[in-house]
Amino acid sequence: MIIHLGLAQIEPALGLPARNLELHLETIAAARARGLDLLLFPELSLTGYLLKDLVPELARPWPDPFFTPLLEASRHLDLAFGFVERGEDLLNYNTQAYLAGGRLVHKHRKAYLPTYGMFDEQRFFAAGEVLQSFPTRFGRLALLICEDLWHPSLPYLAFLDGALGLLVASASPLRGLEGSEGGGLPANAAFWDRLLSHHAQQYAGFVAFCNRCGVEDGSSYWGGSRLLGPDGQALAAGPLHEPALVIGEVDLSELARRRRGFSLLRDERPELVFRALERILRRRAGDDGAAGEVDAP
Repeated sequence: MIIHLGLAQIEPALGLPARNLELHLETIAAARARGLDLLLFPELSLTGYLLKDLVPELARPWPDPFFTPLLEASRHLDLAFGFVERGEDLLNYNTQAYLAGGRLVHKHRKAYLPTYGMFDEQRFFAAGEVLQSFPTRFGRLALLICEDLWHPSLPYLAFLDGALGLLVASASPLRGLEGSEGGGLPANAAFWDRLLSHHAQQYAGFVAFCNRCGVEDGSSYWGGSRLLGPDGQALAAGPLHEPALVIGEVDLSELARRRRGFSLLRDERPELVFRALERILRRRAGDDGAAGEVDAP
């Protein structure tokens, strides 16, 4: 089976969800015309990223009539997009939704909220508490949002939970001098390039990375969306700084062949990790006895 996958490298308008919805529908129409099966949008694609005090104003619960056109569009191709979700607990989350067949299949709430340098997400969003893969017509997939991929626990858990691939939505601004490394990539883009390739190769799965572009409130977003195969090599790559519909193909039979010859997931020992984490958590909680413990079989 081959997945015809699109990365919607768009420039959302800050705080203007109605305009962004139209941009989504235009991009979906272009993706349908190209015969795509799955379309991934960037982080907070319906609202823009640097929302700050606009977060409560733009938050929407699920379900909400605003999403009806996207649900209808998902009858023709699967799609994943980002929005500010008003949770049942009335807290606001940075959320990526996956739709297919006119219904919501899965939501992922960003678990790791960066609060360093220019980032201040913990002031405005609550952190998600769950990571799990989910079934699609292509097999199990997992959604991650930007900083989630920088923490090794979440890709590990996603692939351990049966994901064939990661859908990574991002709003990564330009950081570091362009051309400083990575053959002309900005410094943080070059790091992203290595990180994405590592996770794809490490777990013999595909990784789809969709990053926004454009300028927002003085910050420039570098785009550079890409699709990595299970060998860590690029199957498709988008341009820097400008909008694009980036298209690539994932051959699941090739992915299966690579996994059969690469036993890392088969040989993984989650019970060992579980015991170690239990001990570490006890030690962090002040259990002096945990410091000298040895994880028993």
